[in-house]
Amino acid sequence: MCRNMMDTQQAVIVGMGQLGRTLGEGFLLNGVTVNPILRSTPINTALNPKIVIVATGEDDLKPALDKIPESWKERSVVLLQNELLPPKWQNSGVIEPTIFVVWFERKAHKPITALLPSRVYGPRQDMIQAAMDALEIPCEVARDQREIFTELVIKNAYIWAMNIASLEVGKMTTGELHEKHLSLVEALVEESVAVQNRVMNESFATKDILPHVIEAMLADTSHNAGGRSAKRRLERFLAQANEIGISVPKAQSIADHNRILSRS
Repeated sequence: MCRNMMDTQQAVIVGMGQLGRTLGEGFLLNGVTVNPILRSTPINTALNPKIVIVATGEDDLKPALDKIPESWKERSVVLLQNELLPPKWQNSGVIEPTIFVVWFERKAHKPITALLPSRVYGPRQDMIQAAMDALEIPCEVARDQREIFTELVIKNAYIWAMNIASLEVGKMTTGELHEKHLSLVEALVEESVAVQNRVMNESFATKDILPHVIEAMLADTSHNAGGRSAKRRLERFLAQANEIGISVPKAQSIADHNRILSRS
């Protein structure tokens, strides 16, 4: 009895970047024991965690999922990466993960800033919601899988459009991008939605996704549209589009201008 009670208070966090640290802090405030796993940290397979946060970057997601024990992969895993789509977890044997679509950022020596309320859905949604509540970060539980998948599509479209557009127009804020290059954003959102529809076998409409992308752009008009990872995001986007046979002429044109090749 005591062992089971203690097990329910165990959290594993793979990757202790800014998001991993934030969730770790939220869990600690709720009395949950946090076990961090770094690149050099051997995994203690004797642990029986209630929740496993995989807080790595996009390129490190597959190696991280392949590394964690199979016994942790059913209903315990929480995924929060940008560019996240179902094959990313299905191909690594993760069953019924909790999806956490993050709309806040935390940078070193700066307070946490939220563009929009984050969304979460899955078996461990209550633990994520409680951690966010403890940190006073806006977060909502999605009603069902369709709603969280819609939120994934919106966030992915936002991330890809902002970063890829920045490679074309140079350093800009999202407010400036909205004011001066909205047609470019619209074209990139349309290509992003087309890729995601093919990958997910869904039929999301750009006209339904675009207003939410614009809402995020205008939530903080001083937010930088791109960043250091923009070129790598475009590489991954092109690789995914090529793999599934979707034409993305605007993204490809921007890649050609920047001499970026598709790289998985």
